[in-house]
Amino acid sequence: MTRSIEREIRVEASPEVVYEVISSPEHLREWWPDEAELDAVPGATGTVGFRQAEGTKVVPLTVVEAEPPRRFAFRWDYEGEEATPENSLLVTFELVPVDGGTLLRFAETGYDEAAKSDAVLADHTSGWNYFLPRLAPYVEKLAQRP
Repeated sequence: MTRSIEREIRVEASPEVVYEVISSPEHLREWWPDEAELDAVPGATGTVGFRQAEGTKVVPLTVVEAEPPRRFAFRWDYEGEEATPENSLLVTFELVPVDGGTLLRFAETGYDEAAKSDAVLADHTSGWNYFLPRLAPYVEKLAQRP
């Protein structure tokens, strides 16, 4: 059985607005990491940071796909210079227009290929269960601005 995290979220905003929120640092910081530095172009590298009691944990990421307003994907949680399928997790956001809003399909895969432990899977599952529900209310608030 392949280990992965998959979620679907309905967002009352256009895919264009949702794409901005999942791919730009100033919006990412509002619902996911405490810090974010990245350019939403394939091959670009950046970081996300999470404040913890012992300081900020900074995690590298590499943008894999950037197809506004349909798809955004990045690899993260890797050691070394470069993210590869053998050392990193792949996060994919797929945006599907639905009835005036967006169906966001989220997946984090690569646990088996990158030999990530069950503890890492449990930690990331807990994290995404906390962060992903923050996305829709933020996007909807943003979409209502004049």
